[in-house]
Amino acid sequence: MSFPHAHLLGIEPLAPGDITAILDLAEEYVALNRSAAKHRDVLAGLTQINMFFEASTRTQASFELAGKRLGADVMNMAMQASSLKKGETLIDTALTLNAMHPDLLVVRHPHSGAVDLLAQKVRCAVLNAGDGRHEHPTQALLDALTIRRAKGRLHRLSIAICGDIAHSRVARSNILLLGKMENRVRLVGPPTLMPAGIAEFGVEVFDDMKAGLEGVDVVMMLRLQRERMDGGFIPSEREYYHRYGLDAEKLAYAKEDAIVMHPGPMNRGVEIDGEIADDINRSVIQDQVEMGVAVRMAAMTLLAEGLRARRAA
Repeated sequence: MSFPHAHLLGIEPLAPGDITAILDLAEEYVALNRSAAKHRDVLAGLTQINMFFEASTRTQASFELAGKRLGADVMNMAMQASSLKKGETLIDTALTLNAMHPDLLVVRHPHSGAVDLLAQKVRCAVLNAGDGRHEHPTQALLDALTIRRAKGRLHRLSIAICGDIAHSRVARSNILLLGKMENRVRLVGPPTLMPAGIAEFGVEVFDDMKAGLEGVDVVMMLRLQRERMDGGFIPSEREYYHRYGLDAEKLAYAKEDAIVMHPGPMNRGVEIDGEIADDINRSVIQDQVEMGVAVRMAAMTLLAEGLRARRAA
């Protein structure tokens, strides 16, 4: 199963066949992760370094577990207390990493483009675990796998992405991926949380939840990212929930078999009603967490195969 990319920095460079290759391999890893023996030696002898310049629970734990289940030597670097705090540049960090000879580098960074810069300077495969407002490719891939398993396909679906679009790298990566796979994408949220020029992405934009959710197959809620807001984007959390929080009344406008998603962490009573989030018949939020480990295992497997091939050439 060939994968023609040295890194996984975003969804934008991927062809539909690349996306399908990752998802198909991830399906195998879903089965492995549900078995008694969850270990393979695919990454045996390779070193994986996780560098999270932003705090993360789900993504970092998921990448760490994925690497260990594939047999890699996994190291987590505490970047919040690192040399960068003492003035070291990202380039100096890359040079230091090169001296350690890692094979896989997983990076989350608060600035868009920082992961791409690192990828240009290090001699290993780099996976983007989220950079600023730019992209979060493995989140979009795990969302895609969750949708494909729930709906039986990943094309010609109507999908509503709702909430804080402007500050969300998850939204950007999902818009790109779902568009490549021929889906109809709607963005729903207040005008203050819509990025300028978003209609150029080939999406429909709504500022009314009921109109935006009318007849959709998938409802993807987003976290309200207050840490990225530097002004009054919403009047209050109570008002936001009233207009844009997902509850039973708003969900009734979607198809009866529509699934509900959220990348986490959730703000219950702000973005989503707790009963909807926990509804085993509609919510696939816990499935998303499970698919995350499998997708990251698949991505690292394909990148490691390419890395070994290039080193052997």
